[in-house]
Amino acid sequence: MSTSELCSTGTVSNGVCTTRGAVDPVQISRTMRAIDRVLRCHRVDAPARVRLIGSPCADGPMLAQANVVFRDLIVRAQVPGPTGFIATVIADRLDRQLARLISGDIPRYWPDPARPPLAASTEERPIVREKSCALLTGTPTDAVRAMEAMDYDAYLYTDAETGEDATVYWAGPLGVRLARQHRGQPPESISGLSLTMNPHPTPRLTRAEAAARLCRYGLPFLFFTDPGSGRGRLLYRRYDGALTLVLPEAAAR
Repeated sequence: MSTSELCSTGTVSNGVCTTRGAVDPVQISRTMRAIDRVLRCHRVDAPARVRLIGSPCADGPMLAQANVVFRDLIVRAQVPGPTGFIATVIADRLDRQLARLISGDIPRYWPDPARPPLAASTEERPIVREKSCALLTGTPTDAVRAMEAMDYDAYLYTDAETGEDATVYWAGPLGVRLARQHRGQPPESISGLSLTMNPHPTPRLTRAEAAARLCRYGLPFLFFTDPGSGRGRLLYRRYDGALTLVLPEAAAR
């Protein structure tokens, strides 16, 4: 892994880019300049942290991620795109992220044409990363705001109304769906948020069982309950085909 810092080149005001795989230095420079223009447009003074991952195939897509602190909130944008246009693709996505946060009323496109779900039936893939997180405790509206700011497809949190672990995720027909560990009734208050409830019970699965189910049925992610701790888990696919497991901080091994 190589790291390129473009802070002193004069082409960007402030930022760091980390790369993995084959990434042309020209693409790094273009991407950082494009993101810098977005930040200037929205009057964001915080430095951007950018990550570019090259494809193992010569003509394959790159994966770009941009992170910045905006109004004391961590904002993240992540999207794959053609190598020659990755600067435009990630800058456009970050621009829309910041515009939605500023206006509060710009709808998110769903299904997302720029980032289709990683849903395909595959042979079983390994869990290569375990992310232990201090879960947000709040309402579905709070969780959706956090999911939106971080540009996630699903978000694990603790539901303040029931005390259960829960997940919100982008899905039809209203754009957002809520799944709680035990209670299938809609929340008492959603503060104007339009969502549907997942009526199915959250399965109790081991890590191995969850990985096998996700891959067998071609799921982009899977929310399940760990039978040992009773806490919620979120398993999702990575762009490299492997899996990542998100779990509450207190439940980490």
